[in-house]
Amino acid sequence: MSDRFEVDREFLFLGRTFEEYLDLFELTVDDVTDGPILDCPGGPSSFTALASALGTETTAVDPMYDRSLDELEAECSESIERNMAQVREKRDLFEFDYYGGVEGRGRFLRAAAERFLSDYERNPDRYVSASLPSLPFADDAFALTLSANLLFLYDDRLDEAFHVDAARELARVTGGELRVFPLASLALERSGLVDPVADALREDGHGVEFVPVDYDLRPTAEEMLVVDCEGNG
Repeated sequence: MSDRFEVDREFLFLGRTFEEYLDLFELTVDDVTDGPILDCPGGPSSFTALASALGTETTAVDPMYDRSLDELEAECSESIERNMAQVREKRDLFEFDYYGGVEGRGRFLRAAAERFLSDYERNPDRYVSASLPSLPFADDAFALTLSANLLFLYDDRLDEAFHVDAARELARVTGGELRVFPLASLALERSGLVDPVADALREDGHGVEFVPVDYDLRPTAEEMLVVDCEGNG
């Protein structure tokens, strides 16, 4: 059995729940009551729906947001099925204490997708169709930007130039703090692109830290990149 988690499509359309976001980004509810906040890429995460319900101005960005509700529902179902088939097959690569077992992971994925789809239908203005490394927002538009499960994870298909440009773009639209998780690739090891991205952000004058997180689905993915973007421009 391969020790690599295989994704046989360009990307999977998977999301996390609001509660997972708090844990994987080391946030509290109080941390997300002041906005505006950007979730990029948002995928079928329920974070924007729940943060908005708290009264926080929150925007999610994903190239898939130009699709119809029915198309996104089908994409969510297929992506969850593909992901869970591999999780079951390669369960020894993961820790499932957080989810209470393998099938608990699937329940979280489905819960996130259901809340996302409901909010996408009712509040489409919160969901912007756009792609890194070019975002349709002004400099310093967001107080907090969260970026999960794109950068570094897909380092086998997104090269160093993309990673640097994408990280710089996320920092550009952020007037406060940018948090990126995970720093591990599909090969379940720290991506070799982490240091070049961190170096580029430091060259731009940003403070960069690597912060441990209390989230342990993958034993090699237990830290996030935190970028101090204050003072942009």
